[in-house]
Amino acid sequence: MTPRELKHLLVVYHSQTGHTQAMAEAVVRGAGCAQVQGVETRLLRAGAAGPDDLLWADALVLGTPENFGYMSGAVKDFLDRTYYPCEGKVESLPYAVFISAGNDGSGALSSIQRIARGYPLRAVQEPIIARGDTTDAILEACEALGMAMAAGLEMGVF
Repeated sequence: MTPRELKHLLVVYHSQTGHTQAMAEAVVRGAGCAQVQGVETRLLRAGAAGPDDLLWADALVLGTPENFGYMSGAVKDFLDRTYYPCEGKVESLPYAVFISAGNDGSGALSSIQRIARGYPLRAVQEPIIARGDTTDAILEACEALGMAMAAGLEMGVF
């Protein structure tokens, strides 16, 4: 498969404690499974990701810790910095979310969903919310999310 034929999956995350980073790495592991050959995945910390990365993407996965009942400031900053440069260019871009939460994660999720509607992006997977420790089961769910996103892109499902 030539680079031109590859689909592109962008994973943008922020992590302070390492929990969200572990989840992001699990998403990338899943996206890189042997059954999916036609997807290139790019993993970036939110501060390093920008409009060119979002415009490159055929799908987006956002990962954030829950900070004070909201998404991290770095993920919000990524969304702020990319909105106007990407306005009208990423409509209906498929996306999914994973959250490392100290509470229930609902505030972080609803804030991301609200902003995603403004782009507008299209949610294509159920969010993963890790409440408390990042368990093996959560990491397996993140791998499955990455595989589902990559397979969906490869098969043209979204």
